[in-house]
Amino acid sequence: MAEIEEEQPDQLLQGSPTLQAERVVFTGTLASMTHQRAWEFVELHGGQAAQHVSRQTTLLVVGEEGWPLEADGSPSVNLTQAQELIAEGVLIQIIKESDWLALIELRDPGAIGGQLFTPAMLTEMLNVPVSTIRRWERQGLIKPVRKIFRLPYFSFQEVASVRRLSALLESGVNPRELENSLQHLGKFFNEVDTPLSQLTLLSQDAQVLLKDDRGLIDPRHGQRVFDFGTEETAVPELADEESFAGTIEFTEHLKSSESEDRSSDEWFHEGCRFLDAGEAKAAIEAFRLALLGQPDMPEGHLHLAEALYLSGNTEGALERYYAAVEWDHDYIEAWTQLGCLHNELGDAESALHAFEIALQVHPDFPDAHLHIAEVLNQMNRVEEAVPHWKVYLDFDELGPWADLARQRLQEYDDDQVELQFP
Repeated sequence: MAEIEEEQPDQLLQGSPTLQAERVVFTGTLASMTHQRAWEFVELHGGQAAQHVSRQTTLLVVGEEGWPLEADGSPSVNLTQAQELIAEGVLIQIIKESDWLALIELRDPGAIGGQLFTPAMLTEMLNVPVSTIRRWERQGLIKPVRKIFRLPYFSFQEVASVRRLSALLESGVNPRELENSLQHLGKFFNEVDTPLSQLTLLSQDAQVLLKDDRGLIDPRHGQRVFDFGTEETAVPELADEESFAGTIEFTEHLKSSESEDRSSDEWFHEGCRFLDAGEAKAAIEAFRLALLGQPDMPEGHLHLAEALYLSGNTEGALERYYAAVEWDHDYIEAWTQLGCLHNELGDAESALHAFEIALQVHPDFPDAHLHIAEVLNQMNRVEEAVPHWKVYLDFDELGPWADLARQRLQEYDDDQVELQFP
């Protein structure tokens, strides 16, 4: 195994005999580190690490970034082998990643399960767009553990589970096979009800098509679907993208009598569907129609801003984010987006002002602390940035942003040493 890096915290350098005589195998993707890093920790704490389950295995650790499922949707090989050996009388203990971290005193018990994450934090950790996380919330696939001034906080495992199941479905795995696999995993864990519900919704969503005057649209890809037969016998096929390029023209909707009867909420949800499908032009018109009937809808302004930004209209997006906070001063996501856009446009002072307002509303908002620190760093006001990086790490220790904050603090410490001992 590779040697432990010297810059690890003192408590980890000292190690412990916690895993003495244990032969440890990991299965599934770990939320906290790579498998290679986990093997190093096993040896540091007196155990032996192995890649595959065998009769010598005493401990199997199940990663918590989604469910331990293979590319074909079946339970992981290591978990299946462990189950077979346990049935034969081999003593193998199966525990979750968070319990293993607590065992080696790297993290408090339940920290992964107990820690909550904003949509932006999950975007960085799971490589899932914020818009997708919002869509999953609207569809009921994920539910925020709590909301603070419209900002949802989610459990990591719930979102990671949807991402894993969604990826498997999109790769062609049969939903029934996934259901069987999840029920099999339920023999080891008591948390299978939620992913089974997620799977049901995802499977239904895979068949949902949106309809306008020109036909059907697959909302997952924004592609138009055409029916080349009778209503009873035809099978929808994806049209050739080059033949049917372009966006849906909402002027057709405006001309129809049906559109006149739509409420602002209906237009808002229509805009969300088009935004999810990447149809920025159609989404813009739908959100505008929603706001015509209900101009005091902060979320309508925020979503319109996102659609305008997606279409390349940054200045227009900026104005709509301001409209959102005019109708709801405590809308911290809108303030954060204002800060990000101002910074993107080169106006660091306005960016700082927006982030500071977000923190006035919600002092424990981790995203705003990180953004402020990064802007201050860009302005060479590093000493002012340091407290914000430290506060961010109080909320997040796992993701890429946490790695960035630690890197910035290390660079600052190195600079201070260099100044004292040139």
